[in-house]
Amino acid sequence: MKLSQAGKMAFSAVLSNKLRSFLTMLGIIIGVMAVTLLISLVQGATNTVTESLDELGGDQLVVSITDRSKRLTLGEVEALAGEEGIAYVSPTLSGSGTAKAAGKSTDVTISGITESYDAVQGLDLESGRVITELDNEQRLAVCIVGHSVARDLFGNTDILDETIRLSGRDYRIVGVLNEAQETMFGSANSAVYLPFTNAQRLLSNVSVSSFYVATEEGATTQDAEAVLDRALMEKYGDEDSYSIVNLTDVMDAVNDVMAALELLLGAIAGISLLVGGIGIMNIMLVSVTERTREIGIRKAIGALKSDIVVQFMIESVIISLIGGLIGMLLSQGVLTTLNTLYPDYHFGITAGVAAMALGFSIMVGLVFGIYPANKAAKLKPINALRYE
Repeated sequence: MKLSQAGKMAFSAVLSNKLRSFLTMLGIIIGVMAVTLLISLVQGATNTVTESLDELGGDQLVVSITDRSKRLTLGEVEALAGEEGIAYVSPTLSGSGTAKAAGKSTDVTISGITESYDAVQGLDLESGRVITELDNEQRLAVCIVGHSVARDLFGNTDILDETIRLSGRDYRIVGVLNEAQETMFGSANSAVYLPFTNAQRLLSNVSVSSFYVATEEGATTQDAEAVLDRALMEKYGDEDSYSIVNLTDVMDAVNDVMAALELLLGAIAGISLLVGGIGIMNIMLVSVTERTREIGIRKAIGALKSDIVVQFMIESVIISLIGGLIGMLLSQGVLTTLNTLYPDYHFGITAGVAAMALGFSIMVGLVFGIYPANKAAKLKPINALRYE
């Protein structure tokens, strides 16, 4: 018997009992939904975290000073840029405040930066310029404002050389940032960047408590970390006085954890596929019993055992495959809804996940269709024809 003929007969058998076929598919539908949804959610979360870390700088180190008994000066930090493997060092000083202009006010995040900040972290300017070395040397009262700050205070972003007031001091705007996408670490939309030396005075903090380090091309973050560790140990003499966070190691750790979670959740969700397979086998056995006389007639007129096996195996695979496709469509619908509700995340079924889910569906149909197909093929024609 040709496969096309066997396929037509299998489709006919599935369509002749639509409700029963759908209920049989239900276990596969739920199983495929569970597998694709859980894995896609983990992959989407992993991509979001990775993108956020990339924006911070994947080849960077973040240093925090916890010992405030010894002051770390701006000059000492900037001197580290000449060490082996270190390209740029960008000290930062952060605080919060209220910016006022044109009779309006808005809450802002205040960041003191040097000229190296643009090279390390990057400033996406819509207009104007970055903070320069001269701004820091002369403690100039200039600033760069985020997109939301410009909109909230002035109603537009064409505000170069306008003035805002922070803690009773006026600052001239020399740069405006493009609108930034919100991430899990926040965004620069509500930020105001000042020269580091000016921010020290504004925030009453003369010591450097944190700074970013970008590695030289060809150097590893591990090499730069070793250099920093030696320099800070020489100054503080205690490794508990500071911490060095290697963003490359953080990204690797996140990817390892998410990969393990993806495997675990996929395995747990795969159990429901097995349950669906058992349901298919159960219904196929019922189908064999109901169609015993039909099987007997086919064998009596010359059908081979292989013909009977192929027909029932195709029927089992069709049920499983259709269930898998429905499950994937439902999963995509759920993921599309989640993307609408949470635009910062990007959930979707990748080609690999789709292939895996459909592959499992076909495999379940084959594995759990073997026993009913063999049982049907082994029926003796004379007994089958006598069956009522």
